[in-house]
Amino acid sequence: MMMIQLGVDVVEELKLLLPSYYDLIVPSIVIDELVSLKKKVKGKDKIACSIALQIAQSDDFIITHVDKTDHVDNLLLNLCTDMDVLCTNDKILRKRAKKRGITVVYLRQHRFLEVDGYVNTI
Repeated sequence: MMMIQLGVDVVEELKLLLPSYYDLIVPSIVIDELVSLKKKVKGKDKIACSIALQIAQSDDFIITHVDKTDHVDNLLLNLCTDMDVLCTNDKILRKRAKKRGITVVYLRQHRFLEVDGYVNTI
């Protein structure tokens, strides 16, 4: 939500940052979490959830069905390989991903996307 609240165009930034053969994928559990969060929050956070849902459900992203059989963070980590890039601002999830050798993209200084790891270019 923070990325949207701060006016960063995440989709365009990702397209500039990643090679063109990367697909932008949103697991269904992330959509479900946004829907659930939107019901609980108010004000700017609720608007940010709505915008995040619109972006995640846009033609720029492929929604992949994932059954919620575990905590969302665990499922996201299990979905990723060392060839993937995980986008999150969650510090704990970023640290766990890094330990597994998963490249992470996150918002830095509230202005731009930063890559922590290696983006495969092959």
